[in-house]
Amino acid sequence: MENINLIYVPMDKIKTTTIGVYIHRQLNKNDVSKNAVLPYVLRRGCKLCPDAEAIAKYLENLYGAQLRAGVVNMGDDQIMRFEAQTIQDKYAAEGEPLTEDLLRLILSVMFEPVTEDGGFKSATVEIEKNNAKDRIASVMNDKRVYAMQRCIEEMCAGENYALPSRGTIEGVDAIDARNLYEYYKSAIASSVIDIYVCGSADETKLRALIDEKTAGMEFEPAKIPETEIHRKSGDVKNVTDRMEVTQGKLSIGFATDITPQSEDAFALTVMNSVFGAGAHSKLFNNVREKLSLAYYASSGAVKAKGMIIMNAGIEFENFQKAYDETLAQLESIQNGEISELEYKSAVSFLVNAYEAMKDSPEQMHQFLSDQRVTGTNYDIDYCKDKLAAVTIDDIVRVSKRVELDTVYFLTGEGE
Repeated sequence: MENINLIYVPMDKIKTTTIGVYIHRQLNKNDVSKNAVLPYVLRRGCKLCPDAEAIAKYLENLYGAQLRAGVVNMGDDQIMRFEAQTIQDKYAAEGEPLTEDLLRLILSVMFEPVTEDGGFKSATVEIEKNNAKDRIASVMNDKRVYAMQRCIEEMCAGENYALPSRGTIEGVDAIDARNLYEYYKSAIASSVIDIYVCGSADETKLRALIDEKTAGMEFEPAKIPETEIHRKSGDVKNVTDRMEVTQGKLSIGFATDITPQSEDAFALTVMNSVFGAGAHSKLFNNVREKLSLAYYASSGAVKAKGMIIMNAGIEFENFQKAYDETLAQLESIQNGEISELEYKSAVSFLVNAYEAMKDSPEQMHQFLSDQRVTGTNYDIDYCKDKLAAVTIDDIVRVSKRVELDTVYFLTGEGE
């Protein structure tokens, strides 16, 4: 099937085989909450295993295999995910086809859900709606995550990327067993579904199993949702929220106007590493360590959107100092004030991180999916070589494209 792709990556050095299923959906207001609930409903029962208890027993018989469900936003692509892992077949005591049996369960979960009265089971949907609302509420309990989410919401206001992957309370409340099932049928028929198998497996048998489970199904033409990078428009946004918190959360969004396909994307990655991604970075060593203005201070690149998000935990009264020092550290990069140690540490940190992906099935799934979403289709060694080739001059050049976009501060109620 053109919509379903099996990507097999042999990884013989590890003793497990991991399966990652990524169902790609266009991030939008109408569907964001359905996508946030659907994989968890599917995870609770299927034709092969009609309820959660049966699934647990099935997995236990596969030497304690694991099956997790989730959802994540990658740019404007909201991805429903299933991640499963078991030991490689060659380590099975009786020679059982563990990977094939694990994939059989995942395919049944995706394509053969339990239904009643023309929809999903109402009790199951209500349980997962409550769980979804708990996940939404949990963001409030992690103020670091909350501040970053709020910064992105303000920075990308009017863009789909402002929507939270967990959905909204209102959107979850609007879901019922029947409308979620109708959406499921449409989504499965019209989505690109990538199935990654990392470890040791018989690829031919896996493909035959997929063909068997999808025989007779009708699919519509589908493609990976496209993501538009964020571009700054107008003045810098300054947003302050007040809550009953004991520590301030500063989150600063920067626009770069650099697409993932651009040659400058690799230089931007290294620049962000120098700026705030790691213990070698300027934010860590200056804002946090040297000046003691933050309990933590770091930055992350949102490659698909061409954004950098800085975040820090600070005392309320240190807002201006931490803000000023963050911009001062960016300016120092723009002025070429990058030591050899900072440069080499940043490149080494990134190259080693990419090399480590070769021994991590989960990171391999993530890397390959990133390439699919951004349309770059690079391999790990290519990325390592491109990062190693970035010079200090390249870092300085791309840093001058980094523009202050949004400043978000979460402070105390009485501040």
